[in-house]
Amino acid sequence: MPSLRVSLGYEVEVRGRTKDVEKRAFDGAVAQAELADDLGYEAVWFVEHHFTRGFSHSSAPDLILAAISQRTRRLRLGLGVVLLPFQSPVRTAERVATLDVLSGGRVEFGTGRGASPLEYQAFDRPFERSRRIWEESLDAVLRIWAAEGGPVTIDTPYFTVPGVSVHPRPAQDPHPPVWVASTSRDGYRAAARRGYHLLGMTMLKGVDDVAEDIAEYRRTLAEHGFDPDTRRVALMVPWHVAPTRDEAVATAADAVLWYIRRQVNLVTPPDYYDARHATHRVLGQLAAGMPAEAALETLRDHRMVVIDDVEGSRRAVDRIRAAGATDLILQAQVGGLDHEHVCDTIKLFHREVEPGRAWRGQGTQEGPASG
Repeated sequence: MPSLRVSLGYEVEVRGRTKDVEKRAFDGAVAQAELADDLGYEAVWFVEHHFTRGFSHSSAPDLILAAISQRTRRLRLGLGVVLLPFQSPVRTAERVATLDVLSGGRVEFGTGRGASPLEYQAFDRPFERSRRIWEESLDAVLRIWAAEGGPVTIDTPYFTVPGVSVHPRPAQDPHPPVWVASTSRDGYRAAARRGYHLLGMTMLKGVDDVAEDIAEYRRTLAEHGFDPDTRRVALMVPWHVAPTRDEAVATAADAVLWYIRRQVNLVTPPDYYDARHATHRVLGQLAAGMPAEAALETLRDHRMVVIDDVEGSRRAVDRIRAAGATDLILQAQVGGLDHEHVCDTIKLFHREVEPGRAWRGQGTQEGPASG
């Protein structure tokens, strides 16, 4: 099997309420990105969330990535993802293009509609129309970039672009690769119908269910005239590797469980019931109601998280690759884990988990997915 591209992913969790703790989380993320660049990791991805104290302070991922772009040379810069419904597509086009220019064309443009009803309420957007707003916003951003600085006019029920010219233009031609994030099969199909790369996770459903969703994504790509072998599938997984399993558990179990509880509450709040996402409810019950040891065992068995030694991590990599992933995004910084422990995982994974792979970013060889 071909090697996975391996990247790092960040929520920027902050366990503590002081400004110093918050600053250390950002400083650590930037330093870890520099380390990843030196070692040859593919990319670094930052989420966008709002109003979630502790769980994620990454509310302005483009600014974090702009800082990282000036401290790294080869590392791809992943927006994972821009929540398109919450701002004008003009501002999205401007900011993403600016980051692409500053970084010398290293941006991966991840997009999504978000999963938090609170965010939709605060930004005064209709949650029940989220998919439509996302689709029209993404179409508008791509139209703006395709215009090459020429005037663009778009009129929708949710936003207007009134015949203006938008600058700068992205460094990449025709634009940064487009990714779509989703946790549902419907979302996977929506990405495939437009030929976009896919951002997923195992922490809500487990790797076997995600493998079925990826197979459906690939079938839908083919049905709509896209070659599945030219599209990428990235799975983000909370991951800690140590010389022994006991050491890995002792170091990271508390942090990972703390993170999982907050992730579930964000994506599937307590009053959320949906028969199509029954496994989400199972995980919610796990995180909230089971003893930590039992919850951790189930999470690890289904590769919702990986907390293991080198051999266990290698087996997890094999299982994720077999599920259909082309890219693995390690959440090594998870649950406020100390910087030194995060760096230990980044280095040990590079040195021993995947020692035979080509550890220099391969880039997006097939070019941007543009639909």
